[in-house]
Amino acid sequence: MNADDFRKASPEEKVYQLPERPSTTFFKDGIKRLFRNKIATISMVVVLLITLASVILPWVWPYSYDQMLGVQPRKPVDPSYNNLAPFSYGETEKQRIAAGESVFPHVFGTDASGRDYFIRVVYGTRISLAVGFFASIIVLVVGLTIGALAGYLGGKVDMAIMRGVDIIYSLPDTLMVILLASVMKVTLGPWIEGTVLEELGSNMISLFLVFALLYWVSMARLIRGQILSLREREYVLASRAAGAGGGWVIRKHLLPNCISLVIISTALQIPNAIFTESYLSFLGLGVNAPMPSLGSLAADALNGITSYPYRLVIPAITISMIVLSLNLFGDGLRDAFDPKLKH
Repeated sequence: MNADDFRKASPEEKVYQLPERPSTTFFKDGIKRLFRNKIATISMVVVLLITLASVILPWVWPYSYDQMLGVQPRKPVDPSYNNLAPFSYGETEKQRIAAGESVFPHVFGTDASGRDYFIRVVYGTRISLAVGFFASIIVLVVGLTIGALAGYLGGKVDMAIMRGVDIIYSLPDTLMVILLASVMKVTLGPWIEGTVLEELGSNMISLFLVFALLYWVSMARLIRGQILSLREREYVLASRAAGAGGGWVIRKHLLPNCISLVIISTALQIPNAIFTESYLSFLGLGVNAPMPSLGSLAADALNGITSYPYRLVIPAITISMIVLSLNLFGDGLRDAFDPKLKH
């Protein structure tokens, strides 16, 4: 044995043993590529700011979404609060200002019932975002489960599921919402009375059911196609040969390799759900009054479109900003996490 073989390595020799690149993961690489995309990053910041504003502002704003400013107990209704222009005040508020008091302005004015329009837009944004996120979660869970089962099991199970998907594709979603809303208004009314769900109403519950029943088919088809190509890979065959069950193979091997497709599809589903909720609320199939939604605010603004056009423009711009930002952010996620694209 040679004693020189056991001597300590010098700093120069250690340099050659250092890795040329720090270890990383697929998720970390995707995040780095996402933040290099300036448009996607700006869109993400816009969505975060809108979401935080819709959550925080109702706690600090002095007016509530259902507060009729001209209506006070045991006093006649003050019509001066109705249809106020932006940064205008009612007669009582003008008197308080003349007396030296500080009165918080109505940034977007008030509606025909004397309710502060700004906080109603904020609440409408909160409702639209909540519907978009929760509907996307429903679509993700249902589509991921059914698509994974169809792709992995194949055969008659895949045939039956895909024929069911074809049937669901042929159903008109708007008609299904109308039918479900009509039926649930009668059946669910007594059950949700006095609960948290009463404030949302049967129309919103039927909307969530429509997403669970109809909108999962695109996600299921994407997941099925991905798993059909992955289930014949060598590591899947090795897991089967080692005695792994179908559920274990799906959870540990197939679904983790579909994560990029899941992230992209879910991100692009959120603006679709928001737009669907907005136009259904515009038709009167959304939240129950006085709870506002961006679609219902736009529908209410049609009554005074010639006198107060800004009431239609404000929710329309808000919907456009949210949907556009989410679409651009979804495109950025696709560019960052899709391994088939060259970076």
